[in-house]
Amino acid sequence: MTPSKDDVRDFLTTRRAKVSPAMVGLPAGGARRVPGLRRGEVAVLAGVSVEYYTKLERGDLRGVSDEVLDAIARALRMDDAERAHLSDLARAANAGVRARRRPARAAGLRPALQQLLDAMTDAVAVVGNSRGDIVATNALGRAMYAPLYATQTEPVNYGRFIFLDPAARAFYPDWEDIADMTAANLRTAAGRDPFDRSLSDLVGELSTRAEEFRTRWARHDVRLHHLGLKRLVHPVVGLVELDYTRLELPADPGLDLTTYTAAPGTDSADRLRLLASWWASRDTPTAAAPAASSTERNLA
Repeated sequence: MTPSKDDVRDFLTTRRAKVSPAMVGLPAGGARRVPGLRRGEVAVLAGVSVEYYTKLERGDLRGVSDEVLDAIARALRMDDAERAHLSDLARAANAGVRARRRPARAAGLRPALQQLLDAMTDAVAVVGNSRGDIVATNALGRAMYAPLYATQTEPVNYGRFIFLDPAARAFYPDWEDIADMTAANLRTAAGRDPFDRSLSDLVGELSTRAEEFRTRWARHDVRLHHLGLKRLVHPVVGLVELDYTRLELPADPGLDLTTYTAAPGTDSADRLRLLASWWASRDTPTAAAPAASSTERNLA
């Protein structure tokens, strides 16, 4: 998804619409045709001329300084993710015609990285990329995301599952929030690497096939995806609540490691152990989901 003036314009106008005059100590100034601040008000708050800010909001970020970007980010009350996205858009604009769409990164995983995953036995561990592909997992990760592998060829993709597979709404009890996060993650990735062909193709596919995605994509929301709590309803063990932490992998550009853990002594911790047991048993002659034990029945 090559960067365009429309991306810049829509990002800045949607951010401007979210900031009311009261939020920045300005009088409302009578009826307003659109929500949020006027362009002139943003210009005053950022310390630039109205003409210059108008040029930027129309999509021309060529040559803009970091100082001006910071001033606009402050004026529009941007959070860290939005500030980073604005910088990414400016960097892409300054790359200009010299940039070209890049093919997808060659597949492959260092053996040592897979060994690290395999050594993690009490936590779900997943290596992914900015497009939301699951590149590799440990055993518990494969078990947890079995519903994705059931309907997709590898590498499976979170976005395709969430927006195109009806099973996602049962798997994610907080589906609306997960869908918001996924679209924002993809928008962030597109700003960071707008010439990634496989990312562009994925966004095009989801936009064509899913109204729920198109609506969210049009919001231009972005986010930093580092840690949080995720709730999943696994078809074998039921509801699990997991704390996740995402770490970038400097030795493996474009990849990140996300671990999911359950608080000790909780039902979710017990269910993770049951999930590990079920997954270990799947290759035995009695590989069907094990009959519910008294412990499992108590958790249900």
